[in-house]
Amino acid sequence: MNLDKIIAVRNNKTVFRDGERCLKIFCEDYSKSDVLNEALNQALVEKTGLNIPKITEVTTINGKWAIVSEYIKGKTLERLICENPKKKDEYIENLVDIQMEINSKDCPELIRLTDKMIRSIGRTDLPTTVRYDLFTRLESMPGHNKVCHGDLNPSNVIISDDGTPFVIDWPHASQGDAAADAAFTYLCFGLDGDISGADKYLGLFCKKTGIELQNVQKWLPIAAASRIVRGNAKKREFLCHWINASECK
Repeated sequence: MNLDKIIAVRNNKTVFRDGERCLKIFCEDYSKSDVLNEALNQALVEKTGLNIPKITEVTTINGKWAIVSEYIKGKTLERLICENPKKKDEYIENLVDIQMEINSKDCPELIRLTDKMIRSIGRTDLPTTVRYDLFTRLESMPGHNKVCHGDLNPSNVIISDDGTPFVIDWPHASQGDAAADAAFTYLCFGLDGDISGADKYLGLFCKKTGIELQNVQKWLPIAAASRIVRGNAKKREFLCHWINASECK
């Protein structure tokens, strides 16, 4: 096993390449149930026929939980945008096309998006009145059964050497409304400070899917609340802006 080739480093995980395998190793205090849930999500989505890395093993390495999957040789859309900024609009359109393919699938075994968001918002430290308002809004939202990635952004799409797109990182996967999935992607751009990219993405998504802009906008406060995190003031401020609740700050 070779843990010298680091592919990516994030807050709670480090991703390594070991030959034809990809090892996502989580930090020591990462929840076992969250690791197993992510692996289950990915295994379920595999059955839809979408292009995603196939899981080969869930194990522990040096006392830390790890998900082992096939290695996809290529570049992320994020890296391609950085290397070819003039083609950014084209790459964002590719992202929309990939999302439309994801949303075209059904996977009844995945958790329902509304149930997932109720749990997420219920665990936040938002005031009771704010959470009540969000739960009320959530009850009125459409209960579709589209596969939703929940965190689709340019860093989670790998374009292989032959041009095939593969979607990675499925911990937030669920079945629900495609407009909600678009709301999450819009927030991903915004949290990275790319507001122009967020607006370009959303315009293309609505144009290509025929989904009304206002239907995505209705999901934004709920999606933002489900992603509220402690300890990151800048991201929290951005999310609170979309929740429209000054008291959540």
